[in-house]
This record gives sequence, structure tokens and C-alpha cells, in this order.
Amino acid sequence: MVRPMPRQARIDAPGAVHHIICRGLERREIFRDDADRDALLLRLARIVEETQTPCFAWALMPNHFHLLLETGDVPIATVMRRLLTGYALWFNRRHDRQGHLFQNRYKSILCQRDRYFLELIRYIHLNPVRGYTIASLEDLATYRYSGHSRLTGAFQDSWQRTGEVLAAFADRLPEAREYYLKFVTQGLFKGKNLEATIIRGTEGWDTKAGQESRHRKSDERILGDSQFIASVLTHSGEKLMTSPPEAIGLHSLGAIVAGLLRIEVDELWSGGKHRKRTMARDLLCYWGTRTLRLTGSLLAAELNITQSAVSRAVQRGEKLAKERGWSLEKMLNRGRP
Repeated sequence: MVRPMPRQARIDAPGAVHHIICRGLERREIFRDDADRDALLLRLARIVEETQTPCFAWALMPNHFHLLLETGDVPIATVMRRLLTGYALWFNRRHDRQGHLFQNRYKSILCQRDRYFLELIRYIHLNPVRGYTIASLEDLATYRYSGHSRLTGAFQDSWQRTGEVLAAFADRLPEAREYYLKFVTQGLFKGKNLEATIIRGTEGWDTKAGQESRHRKSDERILGDSQFIASVLTHSGEKLMTSPPEAIGLHSLGAIVAGLLRIEVDELWSGGKHRKRTMARDLLCYWGTRTLRLTGSLLAAELNITQSAVSRAVQRGEKLAKERGWSLEKMLNRGRP
């Protein structure tokens, strides 16, 4: 008899937050009415308070839910096991059903907190509007089943860390809520701008991301710049697979370059004459053409510049990489033991 491979332990790291996504089996509903939703929230509140697990954002959808958690006194895996097992048993008893309620393991994205914290909160809280569960942002402000309504002040729950989130916008509560609402509104028109940089495979962490990774079945990813990824893997004693650089998507390369130059990813694509931004675009063009074998026309279209500008950027990027001793291959393999 062939025994199945044991599942690997969930990865964790200091200074990180976890974007958790739990889906119903075969995308079926996991909440049939408000009583179901209230039951999950009561259980979540009790568990995060008992385990001292900070919860910054959450949203319940008909067939899945999102959480943004930070590791507290116990591992996130333990928190989620208690939450999902307890709710599944309660749901099955209430609705006279048997079998699994959730789809495989929950999806876990370990995220670099100082880089993506507010973006994750906005993305999670906009899910009910983007998924057409709620008609508008005005309705979302008083929607009971999203953490957004706690940040607007419509509801209060001691287990959600609203103060820490609002303090990022302003010192005084009225202004903080005003700026937070503006930030969320802007996000409704920006679309999703969160990309998992690496994804866990059977033998290690794979650098394949972006378009190529969307078709891979995986439940654990890391979102962050190259330095954060390296520190997480080193802390956890895991390795980065030696995937060929050609497997990386353009936007994954952009995330690596932005992390290297310590700029926001959005700055890379926005243009301008800022020194670090120019350096980052030069490296993107150099590694994009020479290592990823991307065409100059594709890079020109993505960066909104001419092909001749791409050629000049490649030359500057090559000179910069040689002067600084930067190697894309070495950065990709930094997590190897």
C-alpha cells in the first residue's frame, strides 16, 4: 500500500501577515443564511482572543471568506484548524449533512507586512463589492459581514484590530476614517495589484509566478520583495528551487527589481525621472531582454516608452548590474541551502 506524502507544515515568519482564503468544496456555499455567518464570526472572535492572534481584515462571501491575520501566541495553522473544524461540524449538524465542507487546505499567502499591509486590507474589504454580494461602497460601510464596517464605525468588535489600521491614516479618529474611506474608494477602480512572488511546490519554493503560476494547484505562497523572501526561507530552513529564469513572468521580475531598489512596485510602472525608479526600469529592461528573452516591443508597451528607449535602458541596466555585482540568477537561488 502506497502511503500519501505527509503535508508540509505551514511556513511562518516574524514581521509577516497571513492572507487566508477558505473556499467551500467545489465552490459550494458555506454560508446559507445570517445564522451561519454569525456562527463563524462568534467562533473566530473566541479563537483569536484566546490565542492573541491579531485580526486586521476579513470578509465573508457566499462560498468563501478572507482573513488577514498576524501570528500571535500560537501558529496560524492551529488557529485555522480550530476555526474550520469547529465550524464545519456545526454547519453539518445544523443542515443535516455529512462530509467535507471546505475545499482542500485553505489558501495561505504569507505577506511582507510593511510593504502590503494597507493594500491587503483594502483588497479584502472590497471583496463583497467586487463579488456583487454588496451593491455599493455606501452599502459596504454598514455591511455586518465585513471588517470594513468596523473601520467605518458602523459596528464594533473588540477582537478586530481597527485602531492599528486607522492609526496608519491619521492620529485623530474622524480624519483617520475619512482618509481610510478615500483609500478604499481609490482601490475600487485600481483593480487587484497583489501577486504571489513564489509558490510552494513538492520539492521546494518555485520562482514561477504571475501568469504561469495561476494554473498551478497550490495553497501556500509568499508575497514580498526578494530580501523578505530570502529571510523567510532562511528563517524556516527551506529552499528555493532552481527554476530557470525564463519561467519568471515580467511582473514577477518587476517585484524583484522593485525590492532590490527599495521602491514600491507601482513606481516601477509609473515612469518619471526619479533616480531609483530609472535604475529599476533599466534593470527590468536588461534582465527582461537578456535573461527572460522578452522582446523590446513588449517591454516598450508595458513601460509606455519607445523601443529605442528600451535599448538604451538595456545598456544602462547591464552597466549597473555589473558595477553593483547584481545577478538575477543568484537572487533567485538565494534561498538554496
